[in-house]
Amino acid sequence: MSTPTGDAYVVRAIRPDEWATVKQLRLDALRDPVAHIAFLETYEDAVGRPDSFYQERAARSAEESRGARQFIAEAADGTWAGTVTVLIEEAGTKDWAGYPVERRQGHAVGVFVRPEHRGNGLIKALFDAGVAWAWERGAERVRLLVHEDNTRAQGAYRKVGFVPSGVVLSFSKDQAEKELEFVLERQS
Repeated sequence: MSTPTGDAYVVRAIRPDEWATVKQLRLDALRDPVAHIAFLETYEDAVGRPDSFYQERAARSAEESRGARQFIAEAADGTWAGTVTVLIEEAGTKDWAGYPVERRQGHAVGVFVRPEHRGNGLIKALFDAGVAWAWERGAERVRLLVHEDNTRAQGAYRKVGFVPSGVVLSFSKDQAEKELEFVLERQS
């Protein structure tokens, strides 16, 4: 049996009525061995949230949304193999951590690929969709934050074109740990 490549999936925006599958994918992501450094939320917090939280999240980042879009990769058997969400951050505002946003940009969050679907180009297919959406909305760059110890993710982000910007932030869950900003600049 061969492993599918990134182009063997359908990559698309979620729909609001898919909130239960969005919830399940998030819970699965939070069970990943590196979830404690990859996500700000814990499994315990996520599983305790009411369904209305996931319904609202899906509605905010579904096909019709202007400020956020969640993309999923659907395998031939219907399984959701991975996800990325891109938020649009406006110049002159502050980001989620309170830092000033200097220019219109996309911010990739919630990146997850199921272990059995890793290493085949799927992450590139997800980012291609998310970055294209950000460019369509006038973003000048797309950024993401990655924990200094999450070398697997850093390697995947480099592979799809992101590079360290030199910005280093304290990890919100432990001020002694660091997160690195990676960016993909829009080509003129």
